[in-house]
Amino acid sequence: MEDLSKKDIEQLQKDIKETIQALDIPKQKAQLHSLEGESLEENFWKDTENAKDIMNQISYLKDEIDTAENLQKDIDSLAELFFAIKKETEQNELIEEFEKLKEQLEKFSLRKFFSGEYDSLPAVLTIHAGQGGTEANDWTQMLLRMYTMFFDKQNWKYDVVEMIKGTEAGIVTVTVEVKAPLAFGYLKKEHGVHRLVRISPYNAQGLRQTTFAGVEVIPLFAKEDVKLDIPESDIEFKAVKASGPGGQNVNKTSSAVQITHIPTGIVVNCSTERSQAQNRENAMNILKGKLWRIKDEEKLKELSDIKGDYKIAGWGNQIRNYVLHPYKMVKDLRTEVQSNTPEDVLDGNLEKFLEAQIRME
Repeated sequence: MEDLSKKDIEQLQKDIKETIQALDIPKQKAQLHSLEGESLEENFWKDTENAKDIMNQISYLKDEIDTAENLQKDIDSLAELFFAIKKETEQNELIEEFEKLKEQLEKFSLRKFFSGEYDSLPAVLTIHAGQGGTEANDWTQMLLRMYTMFFDKQNWKYDVVEMIKGTEAGIVTVTVEVKAPLAFGYLKKEHGVHRLVRISPYNAQGLRQTTFAGVEVIPLFAKEDVKLDIPESDIEFKAVKASGPGGQNVNKTSSAVQITHIPTGIVVNCSTERSQAQNRENAMNILKGKLWRIKDEEKLKELSDIKGDYKIAGWGNQIRNYVLHPYKMVKDLRTEVQSNTPEDVLDGNLEKFLEAQIRME
């Protein structure tokens, strides 16, 4: 930007006002007041997991309200200063502050696109290796690294709740609980097939190889978040030995559980908690998310209509190519957003891909 104009200032004022109105800040304040009152109750910390969820919601709402109020205050101050200055050269000294404020709004305005019923919830992200043995397992491990690096950059908490390692290297399947507000809203469009093209380090002939991995993203439900009644007769439960590292919270006890949904054959393992009962509850919440996605995608009225050996949606739905040879490029096939530095993307810099998909929706 060479010159800062009255039109620029007025447009930014309008954009900030519209974003704040879309987020309904008075409603957010009422919700915050209610949750803060709940947190002061005598037995609030009796249910630790529920208390943590509420404290996370309080933190998120405070951040949203404070950010909205600061944006309004900052644009009012900038506009007042701009219109008080008469010389164009002095007005242009405010360009840096204007651009900074515009960038803050760009990130904050994403929140107004999260209108889905469960967008505000944490998420469960599962990566499955496609066909290809060790090569596919290695690609699954690369994707896990990419996503966890992105979570770290966002300061999102996460736990690996299930991991099956490959025979020689890599990962066959891995499930991660992402415990951050809006995680499902941000990540839900990562659901689908991710394709890698490269010279395989596992190919003695040094040939170019194409590999696939499926990513599944579901909301992480709590007890009260969704009404999905799963008959006990549809569930097979058993205690198992933990097969994974338990993410950031390592579980070295034998309290891991496995739940199988008999009508679909869906299997969920969970081993993050030391309590078998808590692991069972967590596994059931993940299962509810998986069944909700099937019901939602297939537009089914009843949970009982879900039958058969269900494969995750997306095996025929390729969403992004990661090409490391013969040229370098990552391209999203839905938004056309691309990067010529795949190493940067694989290091967790996913923001422009996620934001483009959110805005397109």
